[in-house]
Amino acid sequence: MTTRNAVTILIADDDAEDILLARDALAEARLANDLRVVSDGQELLDYLRREGRFSDPATAPRPGLILLDLNMPKMDGRTALREIKGDASLRQIPVVILTTSQADEDIVASYDLGVNSYIRKPVSFAGLVEVMQSLKRYWFEIVELPHADGRHG
Repeated sequence: MTTRNAVTILIADDDAEDILLARDALAEARLANDLRVVSDGQELLDYLRREGRFSDPATAPRPGLILLDLNMPKMDGRTALREIKGDASLRQIPVVILTTSQADEDIVASYDLGVNSYIRKPVSFAGLVEVMQSLKRYWFEIVELPHADGRHG
């Protein structure tokens, strides 16, 4: 199978080092997608709703996948996930929790809120590359994702 057209990946994480590692791991996994970054849940919602500095669709394209950290300032990932999955215009966007939290209650609550996958951040770069390769294979080669306009494929 081959990777489909480039899909925008939106990372919501407040840790600059984690973002840099994720960016490098995505490149190492040969996942040549459009990568966008926001640093908290409120920025994530602003981006998705095209509000404020994200009002231009050309600079804030609708993501095909969101990688969401749970522990962020202003609005945490749990609250942002609740908002996304509660919004009919956003709930089709797959959300993958990528976090350091190992708390069982976070895992259960995330799935209760509608998360598509929950992944603990690996401690090594090699582990992160492996995660990104798995994400690439699953989300961009196997799964059928809806288009931004609601069509599938």
